[in-house]
Amino acid sequence: MNNTTLQLKYKQRLNKIASNDYDNIECWQIVETFNKAQIEWARRQIRGSNIFQDGDEESRRRIDDLQKLLIETPLSILDKGIYYESELELPENYFEYKRVDVFAKDECCEEKRPMTVYLAEEDNRALLLRDEHMKPNFLWAETFSTLISNKIRIYTNNDFALSNASLTYYRFPRLIEIEGCTDPYTTQVSVANIESEFKDDIVELIIDEAVSILAGDYESGNQYGRGTQGAERNN
Repeated sequence: MNNTTLQLKYKQRLNKIASNDYDNIECWQIVETFNKAQIEWARRQIRGSNIFQDGDEESRRRIDDLQKLLIETPLSILDKGIYYESELELPENYFEYKRVDVFAKDECCEEKRPMTVYLAEEDNRALLLRDEHMKPNFLWAETFSTLISNKIRIYTNNDFALSNASLTYYRFPRLIEIEGCTDPYTTQVSVANIESEFKDDIVELIIDEAVSILAGDYESGNQYGRGTQGAERNN
């Protein structure tokens, strides 16, 4: 959906078409609320806090809606003894963890083996390392990882070596911009239109969500209720 249509739909939902009163909405308000709304929408779909309580990949619709945000990238890791740690911090566009893939080998088996890596709580690290059923195990091809200081740690307990790691994650949705619009927070003027990357049906839901945010700012109860219900009912 192009930004001209997006702005028109905003004004239609807020009953602001051809409005010249003091409540006329500014372009930066459209940009700010839409970008806020698409992040809130993505969090709800991944978390499963939408009306159908479907988390990421729990239904065909979630798979289809969220695949746009999935990224797989190589992960450079350093040997730290009982664990390997990612050399660099998580990417700037990192939104939410999906999985880590690694290959492992030990002294008896030089052939690299793909490992199943479970995300665990940093608080439970010591318990997991001594639990016979949960600790890193080369024969079972299983281990666990944790997130700390914006880095990933993959545990081996000094039992095997890791290589060829990759991280799959959800990235932040691309932020829209409207050409000629001034951001009041940075005073920067957008030099080009950056449109939403989502399908039009998802953009419609995000517009409803964004309109409810803006209506709440204006204390417009009718538009707030309609936007909130529309955004959730069709998820």
